[in-house]
Amino acid sequence: MIKFLKKIFIPSFILLSVLGSSIKAEKNILKIGAIPDQNQEILDRRFNSLSKELSKQLNVKVKYVPVINYISAVTGFRTKNLDLVWFGGLSGVQARLQTPNSIVLAQRDIDKEFKSVFIVNKKLNLTPAKDLSDLKSLRNLRFTFGSENSTSGRLMPEYFLNIAGVKTSEFKGKKPGFSGSHDATLALVNSGAFEAGALNKQIWEKNLKNNPKRTKNVDIFFVTPSYVDYHWLSQGDLDEKFYSGFTKKLKEAILNLNENNPNHKIILEMFNAKKFINSDAKQYKNIEEIGRKLKKIR
Repeated sequence: MIKFLKKIFIPSFILLSVLGSSIKAEKNILKIGAIPDQNQEILDRRFNSLSKELSKQLNVKVKYVPVINYISAVTGFRTKNLDLVWFGGLSGVQARLQTPNSIVLAQRDIDKEFKSVFIVNKKLNLTPAKDLSDLKSLRNLRFTFGSENSTSGRLMPEYFLNIAGVKTSEFKGKKPGFSGSHDATLALVNSGAFEAGALNKQIWEKNLKNNPKRTKNVDIFFVTPSYVDYHWLSQGDLDEKFYSGFTKKLKEAILNLNENNPNHKIILEMFNAKKFINSDAKQYKNIEEIGRKLKKIR
């Protein structure tokens, strides 16, 4: 009988020890997420490279965890399955409002005055808009936004359309399309599947420079006024999860990424930035107000 109990107890003890170690190891991993605003291959390169650098500086294991859509990024942060997330303006506000004590850590140098672009298929032969009021020319066209929860691909473009007196119900089909990402919006307008769309200006310019085939059938129609956009949002209890002073050290690691360091330069280029700068929640108050007005925040 004793031998029989030993046979059961010892393997069970080992299994529990292994499970306990696995759970503890998982708790000691800094899990990074990001809204899927571009092709996954691009995101994998960007955030895996950053994870390696942060792991080296923070002396903890850092893991990039891809998500399938913007809502998943917000939910993953709210449920604390993600510790640090690269959000757009709107998704960051949504996540912060749902997660007590979360902290806006930093933004890129370009995020302080970010812009969107409205693009059209060249076959339309539309004269570029001179001001917001000219967005009326997009009425009755097949129009697509990016993700439904994108700041630069949906929220702000719709806001500027509304200022111009254009309702989304005035597009062909009585509603706009939602491509899911900036890259997809560009591809759809380039192919002619949609006649017009809106996307992140920085991604438009990068494709214009590096992927001429993806922009050959597209004209820029209007560049929006500026607004604040992307930022890093962290959980508020990372010092308890890792060690005292961890959050401060994490912020410093992001802010200290420097173009003069070859590894840092590669990471910054993948973020289309020259540096990260300080940011705080107050900067996103206007985004929150617009989000509530357009019923993207309740």
